[in-house]
Amino acid sequence: MEPKKKRRAFFFALAQQFRVIGPILSGVLVVMIGLGLVIGRIEDWRINEALYFTFVTGLTIGYGDFTPKHISSRVLAMFIGFAGIVLTGLVAAVSVQALRATESILPTRNRAHLRTPGITAGAQTKGVSSKTRKASLMAMIAPLLREIRHNAILWLLVMVPAVFIAQRLKPEAHTLLFVLAVLALVPLATLLSHATESVAVKTGDAVGGLLNATLGNLTELIIALAALRAGEFTMVKASIAGAIVTNTLFMLGASFLIGGLKYHVQDYNRVSARLQTSLLFLAVVAMLAPSIVPDAGSATSSTFAHQLSVGLSVLLLGTYALGLVFSLKTHREFFRSIDSAEAGEEALPLGLALATLAGVTVLVALVSEVFIETVQQAAVALGMTPAFVGFIVVALVGGAAEMASAFSGASKNRLDLSVGIALGSASQIALFVAPVLVLLSYVIGPAPMSLLFWPGAVVMVLISTLTAFLTTSGGRSTWFVGVLLLMVYLIFAMTLYLLPPNAL
Repeated sequence: MEPKKKRRAFFFALAQQFRVIGPILSGVLVVMIGLGLVIGRIEDWRINEALYFTFVTGLTIGYGDFTPKHISSRVLAMFIGFAGIVLTGLVAAVSVQALRATESILPTRNRAHLRTPGITAGAQTKGVSSKTRKASLMAMIAPLLREIRHNAILWLLVMVPAVFIAQRLKPEAHTLLFVLAVLALVPLATLLSHATESVAVKTGDAVGGLLNATLGNLTELIIALAALRAGEFTMVKASIAGAIVTNTLFMLGASFLIGGLKYHVQDYNRVSARLQTSLLFLAVVAMLAPSIVPDAGSATSSTFAHQLSVGLSVLLLGTYALGLVFSLKTHREFFRSIDSAEAGEEALPLGLALATLAGVTVLVALVSEVFIETVQQAAVALGMTPAFVGFIVVALVGGAAEMASAFSGASKNRLDLSVGIALGSASQIALFVAPVLVLLSYVIGPAPMSLLFWPGAVVMVLISTLTAFLTTSGGRSTWFVGVLLLMVYLIFAMTLYLLPPNAL
């Protein structure tokens, strides 16, 4: 057996094995990169340094040139090392399977070639293996390339490298970087939308919406961790409240409006909507509880608020976990999607969709970092108040990926996906992201953070929750329902835009 033939057959078999194991490898890589970015934020490393540390740790090399100093970073690094071991084991297992397949395939091929008159075995093996390998690779990425070629919005992906080039050459041009970051987030959000819909086709709209909400909130969590470490508790709380209000009013309302303009009436699973709004109401109660104590500025009241916030955070996390078990396992028959989607939609293969989700999520996190670094200076230049920036601008751009998925689902009569993304993301922020940030403030923050919010923020979250509950209780929507939700959101936006800077 010639070595050249064996190598070609091995790589062909390896590609076939990776097509099977690809979704698992993509998931492990997402976990590793996400943890690495969080560690980079905690340790104040640059993005390239955090990624370098992630892969060096995951591959168990451990040069030691970057060493975590904080306890939380070291704990996360242990998970990266464990994920790296899993990744290495999977690659090794796949390679062994490819070797076995090579040994079993090549002898059969050689015998067939010898029986073929006029064609040498080497020439035929070379032609078959190269053509098959090339066809396999093209078949894997062809749906993604076709989507980029036919969707003009995705042509703006050229703005992604433009953001990083401009940041390197003109770091002081805050307004320019702000505009480039927004233009780069639009195609990334669109691509993430298509990948999420492809996953939802395989897993159902409930799981697809949960997956999109989780990946979409990853960027907001990384940004909030950086602000938490810097002691910017007001910014952290504003981003939490703003994200909840934006998701429950703007994202949900725009989805109803977009779907209603195309379809006379749209149906969705109201049981799922009721569950999410009930979880949101529980979070509002938790936000109200620390503010019932008078004289919140005293030392005794501050201690009480912090102790109560820790207990409330544990309860919220436990409730969120039980809600997932309830909706995805014990009573999942109540949360099935309404079968009303358009036929003939082309979806990406599951492995390619998961890989696209992983890669685009990382790019969204990197571009969002540039956006956050420049938004304050750009807001001053554009005449926006800090309250408007925190509640509206940051929430809109931070949730761009989820909004693109929700709007696309609504336009294709998949309103269960849209409602699941909008309300699922809001409840995940309220019951998971916010409690995690409170608990992590004891580890990475200069001081503990409580769940004591500005009263105006609590009122806005409460009104948003009640509005979403009233409009989704029937399980049917029209375009005017979306208009009502958007009007409430515009009232809040106008109030925050005209609010004096010292009113918070």
